Amino acid sequence: MTAPLARRIAGAPISWGVCEVPGWGHQLEPDLVLRQMKDVGLSATEFGPEGFLPDAPADKAATLASYGLRAVGQFVPVVLHDPGHDPLPQVEAAIAGLLAADAGTVVIAAATGTDGYDTRPALDDDGWTRLLANLDRISASAAAAGLTATLHPHVGTMIESGEETQRVLEGCGIGLCLDTGHLLVGGGDPVAVARRWPDRVAHVHLKDVRLALARRVRAGETTYTAAVADGMYTRLGAGDVDIAAIVRLLEDSGYAGWYVLEQDTVLHAPPGPGGGPDPLDDVRACVAYLLSLDTAGRPAPAPAGE
Repeated sequence: MTAPLARRIAGAPISWGVCEVPGWGHQLEPDLVLRQMKDVGLSATEFGPEGFLPDAPADKAATLASYGLRAVGQFVPVVLHDPGHDPLPQVEAAIAGLLAADAGTVVIAAATGTDGYDTRPALDDDGWTRLLANLDRISASAAAAGLTATLHPHVGTMIESGEETQRVLEGCGIGLCLDTGHLLVGGGDPVAVARRWPDRVAHVHLKDVRLALARRVRAGETTYTAAVADGMYTRLGAGDVDIAAIVRLLEDSGYAGWYVLEQDTVLHAPPGPGGGPDPLDDVRACVAYLLSLDTAGRPAPAPAGE
């Protein structure tokens, strides 16, 4: 039996502004982030970037357990298109850590090979062939270890748009991490993806987006990083992504995985009096919104005429 939705909500350190990108705003200490995850009612989280938790896999798991949290997955950006680079050793190292923490999902992003998410090179046919083959290799390696590998479409990576996501789903067998925000920012339709490919969705990152800022990123009028700092990601239910429709489609299709609350945030200063806003307030609002869809575990029925 599928666990109720309320028991499948997880957190991610990026909602507290903790990110692997150099220069990505003020970085909060793990103790504060993990305490606040527990305080807001979350029971699980993704690992976060390298260095956020201890390096040793067993120590990662022990640290989370000391806060009453478990791990559900790890975001692993790796270069998949370069003929001179084998991504499998890096992914298998992440798999070892996930196994030690009893987590089930490795979340792959098709990294460009450069820092940040503001620019990316074009991918030629040979690059596509290598990328798809590497995704199948990664998927097979994860499955052999008892884990699920997913591809995360992500702005500023080699796979960011709806068309690129479709090419991955049609060209290899890896599962999909449906990130509702990145797909919209990249010009895709996350509702359409959830409707067409529910059997391929193995992990979900929930974000809501202010479409006006997303369009400026697409048009090259602002960078992705600047748009995030300007509040492109907003509380669930307050933006232009139909989160309720996506959750309803997935739950009706039998999705039994995690919903990771992952509102990318840039902190300009430490939160608190005289500082910046507290990301805990946004996370708490996102949890409340998701629970409001249906505290029994199923989203509320669609309005008449939808």
